[in-house]
Amino acid sequence: MAVKELKLGEILEELEGKYPDKRELIHQAYEYISEKHKEQLRKSGEPYVTHPLHVARILAELNMDATTVVAGLLHDVLEDTDATYEEVEKLFGKDVADIVEGVTKIGKIRFKNLKEAQAENFRKLILATAKDIRVVIVKLADRLHNMRTLHYLRRDKRVRIAEETLEVYAPIAHRLGIWEIKRNLEDLSFKYLYPKEYERVRSFVSQSLEDLEVYLKKFVIPKIKEEIAKAGIKAEITYRPKHLYSIWQKTIRKNISLEEVHDLLGVRIIVDTVQECYIVLGIIHSLFKPVPGKFKDYISLPKPNLYQSLHTTVVAPKGRMVELQIRTWEMHLRAEKGIAAHWAYKEGKVRAHDEEIFSWLRDLVENIQGSKNPVELLDNLKRELFSEEVFVFTPKGDLIVLPVGATPIDFAYHIHTEVGNHCAGAKVNGRIVPLNYRLQSGDQVEIITSPNKKPNLDWLKFVVTSKAKNRIKHYIKQQERESFIANGKRLFEKAREALNLSSEDFLAKLRTKVRFKDEEEVYIALGSGKLTINKVINLLSPKKKASAEKAKGENRSRVSMDGLEGVMYEVGGCCNPVPGDEIYGVVTKGKGIVLHEKNCSNLKYLIQHFPEKVFRVRMKPEGKFKTRIRVKARDRIGILSEIAKNIAERGSNIWESSTKTMGDGTAFMDFTIDVTNKKHLREVMRSIKSVEGVEACSRLYS
Repeated sequence: MAVKELKLGEILEELEGKYPDKRELIHQAYEYISEKHKEQLRKSGEPYVTHPLHVARILAELNMDATTVVAGLLHDVLEDTDATYEEVEKLFGKDVADIVEGVTKIGKIRFKNLKEAQAENFRKLILATAKDIRVVIVKLADRLHNMRTLHYLRRDKRVRIAEETLEVYAPIAHRLGIWEIKRNLEDLSFKYLYPKEYERVRSFVSQSLEDLEVYLKKFVIPKIKEEIAKAGIKAEITYRPKHLYSIWQKTIRKNISLEEVHDLLGVRIIVDTVQECYIVLGIIHSLFKPVPGKFKDYISLPKPNLYQSLHTTVVAPKGRMVELQIRTWEMHLRAEKGIAAHWAYKEGKVRAHDEEIFSWLRDLVENIQGSKNPVELLDNLKRELFSEEVFVFTPKGDLIVLPVGATPIDFAYHIHTEVGNHCAGAKVNGRIVPLNYRLQSGDQVEIITSPNKKPNLDWLKFVVTSKAKNRIKHYIKQQERESFIANGKRLFEKAREALNLSSEDFLAKLRTKVRFKDEEEVYIALGSGKLTINKVINLLSPKKKASAEKAKGENRSRVSMDGLEGVMYEVGGCCNPVPGDEIYGVVTKGKGIVLHEKNCSNLKYLIQHFPEKVFRVRMKPEGKFKTRIRVKARDRIGILSEIAKNIAERGSNIWESSTKTMGDGTAFMDFTIDVTNKKHLREVMRSIKSVEGVEACSRLYS
């Protein structure tokens, strides 16, 4: 896409000449923006109208329809002038107005930080694309012209815009297959973000190109032309240097020097038919030795944006490696213009046979819906936009394209959510493989399902597609919700009975104290521990609260102990002893006697340093006593609610709980519970150990 300086009148004449049927509409749009932007100037000092004209010209070079070109002319009027959507719709039609409004919405987004800005921009761009892809194509043209004039801005703004361009717009141009825009955006961003590296690569390429051109013209292209002509094939052979950013990225990716980059110039051979592509490939491989592993057939297996070509690298004379691309004219147009080459509008609708081109886009929109966190969204989209693909097959031979690193679980969710949710195993090429097996191109994949199989949290450690991640998370959340509701209903009845109220009265009273939408929300709050029975009783029955506090005070402040009747005491929070433990009292100033369990580290210290203050006591149980336990388990869906249920079924209440899950899937759950004595505590702990996945349950000392 050569950048040629033209006067405004020349650009307008060029646009009107390219779209003769819409000459009047284009001229009307130009007069409209000239009036609306008449008082505005660019940072360069030029009239503002130069910008929308250049944007429209870029769109025309992409062979976009006249509606898109007119929208390009008008793309800033809603944001920067007093123009309204209704006015634009009345003068230029609904399609134009909708595109301009879509571009305006993208441009108006403002964010707290760059990370969030990138993520949200991705979301806006992709979702806008889902409605009308022309919105994004106009935005890409807008960004390209802004990048071409970026030198007029302050350095900090240049860096910010270039960074956003490289992170947001260039990958979308890549995914849409608009190679020319991607190339320009990347090189311009490279220039402003890494000026020293840019100049080094530019200087090296400019010095190397002349020698490479001479080499290709002398040793490679004449031989190919001669043999192709003998085969009676009409072909155009050209060469073009790789763009600077891609050369620099290759040196980083492969950890090589610029001198080791052998494919600065790529040879392109364009023929009329697919059959001729393969004939030319055979001719080239007969002339030069192909480099193993460097042949890719994107004709049989197109990229998701429908890019097609044969790629091969050969060893030419003097041992130099040369990269060649072979394609038809139709493929060439698609490679240069990308998805823009496929859009032919009639009354605003895409042709039916072009529908398949955008299937990846609908999947992308669906896949990002579950990403709420900006960083997670950005990571998901980068994975979707940048990742290489593997090509695998269903047992029936249907082709499935997945990112590199995809597993049978990713494959299963790609087929259908229910297949993923009930995936029990997988066969690859007829052999059973683990679910974290990394699929390879050419694999035939068969998913084994079972109605009893459910998604596992461990799956999130190895799946790579955002669709699989979101479906697994959704299922787990749904299962937890159902578990919370079931547990909450049981606790609801327990609280209601304690207050001796009917369900209706209980809910009515609770509604005056706690905000909730419906009964189910109450169950979830109770089942998840956000709302405890004790809190409910305290809220709804102050008398019961007062009597409970009184009883608690009596129980906690005075107790009968052998040899010491009615002495003030306090239970040590470090070990929380219960009746039945081997308990020692420590005389403490201001607190009376503090009770410790024999294994308590604080007690051992006191015995060592103040033995005269320590003596053996025996508690006579009255009521319940709080103590703390720790559970070690393999984390899985619903395990927390099962443990809570078992605790409750043994007549114990949970006062506090916390859970921490480690990287290897091990969960540590700490509970503060009440028990009557040590025997009761053992029963509760034994019940907890019976839960599937629980590896250990022990007393917790601080």
